[in-house]
Amino acid sequence: MIEKREFYINGTWIAPATARDCDVIDPSTEDVCAVISLGDQADTDAAVAAAKAAFPAWAATDPQVRLGHVKGILEQYEKRADEMAQAISIEMGAPIDMSRDDQAECLPWHLKNFIAAFEHMEWVRPLRPETPNDMIALEPIGVVGLITPWNWPMNQVTLKVIPALLAGCTCILKPSEESPLSSMLFAEFVHDAGVPAGVFNLVNGDGMGVGSQLSSHPDVEMISFTGSTRAGRAISVAAAATLKRVTLELGGKGANLIFADADPNAVKRGVRHMMNNSGQSCNAPSRMLVERSIYDQTVEAAAEIANSIKVGPASEHGRHIGPVVNKRQWEQIQGFIQKGIDEGARLVAGGLGLPEGMNKGFYVRPTVFADVKPGMTIEREEIFGPVLSIIPFDTEEEAVRIANDTPYGLTNYVQSEDGARRNRLARQLRSGMVEMNGKGRAAGAPFGGIKASGRAREGGTWGLEEFLEVKAISGWAAD
Repeated sequence: MIEKREFYINGTWIAPATARDCDVIDPSTEDVCAVISLGDQADTDAAVAAAKAAFPAWAATDPQVRLGHVKGILEQYEKRADEMAQAISIEMGAPIDMSRDDQAECLPWHLKNFIAAFEHMEWVRPLRPETPNDMIALEPIGVVGLITPWNWPMNQVTLKVIPALLAGCTCILKPSEESPLSSMLFAEFVHDAGVPAGVFNLVNGDGMGVGSQLSSHPDVEMISFTGSTRAGRAISVAAAATLKRVTLELGGKGANLIFADADPNAVKRGVRHMMNNSGQSCNAPSRMLVERSIYDQTVEAAAEIANSIKVGPASEHGRHIGPVVNKRQWEQIQGFIQKGIDEGARLVAGGLGLPEGMNKGFYVRPTVFADVKPGMTIEREEIFGPVLSIIPFDTEEEAVRIANDTPYGLTNYVQSEDGARRNRLARQLRSGMVEMNGKGRAAGAPFGGIKASGRAREGGTWGLEEFLEVKAISGWAAD
């Protein structure tokens, strides 16, 4: 069993002020795979003090020096990429091949995109060409608290830590206590890359403890949080008294609009996207809206695809889905499935209980409901598991109305060969992102939503700007 009780504060690994052991559970086996410590106020204060002391020098560092340290983090990852994949797989249940190909690889993907954006940043520039004495300066906001989730641990850590460092901020990372091992390995990368002491700090803890302490801390200028909408609201309230900047990347209930002229792989693509990472993605296309003329055949195809998806341990190779992260999550998903049955949706694949042949581990059967009506619980709530709801529509206008009738607004999807229709829908759908015909967003495109999905923009230039203040300067001495 792994023992990782220390925190990374001011350039060294130190014991917690008070011992508070926390078990990390392998969701594939339900066994304890590691023990960490949960921090308390003294640990949070120590990390914030270290970041505050390091900020002036780091903010004044030449941007190219900061860039060199970030490139060093990438070099460390490339030496130990498989360790990262193994850590993610054991802590949150991603199958090892998926962890290697997708989960761990989020780090180099986002880091390289930030480097590309960084190289085009103008830190001091004229307001307009005709105003040489009026300048706009981009400056780091200060000490930032970074709170990350368990479902895509390196994705979110990279999207927060790297732009914070490049911007000249100093930071305290509080990873999820459900998936801390990958973040502690990341801290080793930062240390071995030679990032100065105090610039990056890590304190493990839960939301009510270290999370709340960072959110309300008077010396923290900004909180960047990814997680549930409920927790995002609580963080906003806690941060209000100190008037700090708060950026939130929260939940989603994405609609996937499938029209009769969609390409032949649209349904398969939609179901597999929904089930990927065991449905534990905020941008999952969890509502499949289908044009009436192809509804029956789509339901049949979706059920067949879901039934073909294998479920198995994270340690096994292959293209299967693993368990969900913990018992609480498993029970919550079971409750949603039961609610779908009780409210009259038609269960066409999967259902309650563990998959056949399994008696241990937090495994969920890939589940599909048809004849889901707007307003049903499974249509409204973010389930965060491998559960798909299929809803028919008759007109484009009806599809848009159903898609937009949600508290969330993260990602919507459109499947149609009609380019004019796609363009119309891309503008009408109320979400921070719209992906069409299976085309992923380009490198450096911002990730983020609206409404109850939060309003952060992470990745590329937009992700860097989240950590920068804009200063207007007049009377600048022109060359």
